Amino acid sequence: MPTLPLDRLLNTDCIAGMNALPEASIDLAFADPPFNIGYDYDVYEDKKAADDYLAWTRQWGTALTRVLKPDGTFWLAIGDDFAAELKILFQRTLGLTCRSWVIWYYTFGVNCKFKFSRSHTHLFHFVKNPKAFTFNADAIRVPSARQLVYADARANAKGRLPDDTWVLRPQDLPEGFAPEDSTWYYPRVCGTFKERAGFHGCQMPEQLLARILNVSSNPGDTVLDPFAGSGSTLITAKKLNRHFLGFELSPNYATLLQQRLDATTPTTPLSGPAEPQRSAPTTANGKVRLGTQPVKHYKPRKKRSISAD
Repeated sequence: MPTLPLDRLLNTDCIAGMNALPEASIDLAFADPPFNIGYDYDVYEDKKAADDYLAWTRQWGTALTRVLKPDGTFWLAIGDDFAAELKILFQRTLGLTCRSWVIWYYTFGVNCKFKFSRSHTHLFHFVKNPKAFTFNADAIRVPSARQLVYADARANAKGRLPDDTWVLRPQDLPEGFAPEDSTWYYPRVCGTFKERAGFHGCQMPEQLLARILNVSSNPGDTVLDPFAGSGSTLITAKKLNRHFLGFELSPNYATLLQQRLDATTPTTPLSGPAEPQRSAPTTANGKVRLGTQPVKHYKPRKKRSISAD
């Protein structure tokens, strides 16, 4: 019977790697696979024919579902282009149950010229058994309106679960995202952030991953990432005292990722602010480059009244 390698990064194809693992050995899997939108990876072609991409997804999805424990959980991060098809694939073809369809919204997304700019990622929360799975609600509760606004005696003293939309920059909309609200917002790891690893363009924020790991696993559980990339899932798991296992196809990424893992200990604090409102200042009083003018907000002209004569 194959053994489960713990606390390791393996430089190999994830399908072969997962097929070599013991069945029902993983507590939580998180996958942020290529979105098939032409991103420039170093050893992977991110522009397959749609049918080929879906067939490949079914292959690694089948391998991943096999290694999940009967009460295991799977979180999938995916873009717009294939979100609906992948939800159907994992739910109807592979037999998982979708508990939540979370939208992680962020400003400062990918700029587009001829359509609205991409500014969100879909996060699917799947479980293998809808009647038995890990969900640590108390680990992620937030104050409710009944507690903070209405002083309602019926309020749960522990608060309530967050909503299923996570937003990046409430700094620029304070009236929309007050401190007592329960909307999730986490910064995308941009190129200028200290958290940025620098060698991989698709990097998930540790604070976002920490919420997923805290709610869907316990200390000592094993967390799998089949597309390790920059290593944020494995690093977050290590910091939160989870066992981890990751696969990375690129030798270059694997080498740099291992260096990040080696520099991380369970006592290393999570990167990024726990309170996203402090991640960046409001743009209301931002700086203006010399020689340019600040953008003026359009104000409609008043209509001229037409006299009777």
